[in-house]
Amino acid sequence: MKKRRFVKEEKIKILEEAKKNGVQPTLDKHGIYPATYYSWRKKFESMGDSGFQHGMTPAHLKEIRRLEKENDLLKKLLAEKEIESHLKDELIKKKYPWPNGKN
Repeated sequence: MKKRRFVKEEKIKILEEAKKNGVQPTLDKHGIYPATYYSWRKKFESMGDSGFQHGMTPAHLKEIRRLEKENDLLKKLLAEKEIESHLKDELIKKKYPWPNGKN
């Protein structure tokens, strides 16, 4: 069976038809797998028409890069705090040793 590509308008029409006539009859008519239909529906409900664009939009890529930079910064800050806490604990142990030689 040859793989068929649907354009954005066709996908929207199929989604609307499935709402009116039912999912299974529409899928059988167009020869679409249920997983494909539900994937399209999820994309359409979450992002509207732009959800059917292939690949990531420039805005999505920019947001991902921004979030990755923020995550890197937070990881560095957390590591610095952990090191600082560890060093403080070591200094306290040296300054106030346990009685009877316990450490």
